[in-house]
Amino acid sequence: MPEEKIRLGVSSCLLGEKVRFDGGHKHDRFLTQTLGRYVEYVPVCPEVEVGLPTPRETLRLVGEPDAQRLVFSKSGEDITERMKSWAQKRVVELEKEDLSGFIFKAKSPSSGMARVKLYDKNGSPNSRGVGLFAQAFMEHFPLLPVEEDGRLNDLRLRENFIEIIFTLKRWRESIAAGKTLGVLVDFHTRHKLLILSHSPEIYRQMGQLVAGQLGLETNETYTQYMALLMKGLRMRTTTRKHVNVLQHVLGYFKKQLDADEKQEVLQIIEHYRAGLLPLIVPITLLNHFIRKYDQPYLQRQVYLNPHPLELQLRNHV
Repeated sequence: MPEEKIRLGVSSCLLGEKVRFDGGHKHDRFLTQTLGRYVEYVPVCPEVEVGLPTPRETLRLVGEPDAQRLVFSKSGEDITERMKSWAQKRVVELEKEDLSGFIFKAKSPSSGMARVKLYDKNGSPNSRGVGLFAQAFMEHFPLLPVEEDGRLNDLRLRENFIEIIFTLKRWRESIAAGKTLGVLVDFHTRHKLLILSHSPEIYRQMGQLVAGQLGLETNETYTQYMALLMKGLRMRTTTRKHVNVLQHVLGYFKKQLDADEKQEVLQIIEHYRAGLLPLIVPITLLNHFIRKYDQPYLQRQVYLNPHPLELQLRNHV
């Protein structure tokens, strides 16, 4: 039985659908050909779904950030309320899709998640706008990870986003059989190093939650844990944080590694710290020793294999 794919919302034009204002598309081959092997997409095009034709007059955002209006560039016709009304209904419909995130079209007045051109009363643009549908989605699903096509060209942002959606998949799989403290402890244990690579402080807070120090009911513990998990994973990893985790992993081999092996690992970690090698190199070496010396605790650590190797995400960070 094939493994169930992650479900992601996506701006339709990124899949190659000809829904743009000019009748074209913005096909992103990484999304369709590479990530698409692990993801099932739920396409959304706000402008077409709200009833606009293709091709069509371009739209723009005007006004202030807290009072944006969506208007046609030439005619000036205002369709703000029409778009907002549709967006509110659409995000409710998307609750049924079991999404693990959304990838938006950058700079779009309907779908851009940040830095969209917003024209002031003098007709001068700034980059403080947010697409109306993207805004409605992010407000309705505040815990779900979101990205846009332009930012995913940044390899660190790409790796981080994909790491989050795979973690969310494991989270949902872990609670599918029921929410118990035992299940939560198991999930937390497996994700220890992954969370530490993002935020030691968030990991500490999560540990207090899992240990029952806050005296919460199980459901509330799960709710708060999920919120902390998403908050922590949104904090960017850095070379320094990764080095700390790699050295932490090395500490488990005090009795097994001989002097040469230990020196080899330390040298590889130092080369990574200096920017001479990508993260995949020390990770691969440590995975070799984990297998060689049969380290069951480390074998279960998601940090060492957080997403499919075929995506080559750690080859570039």
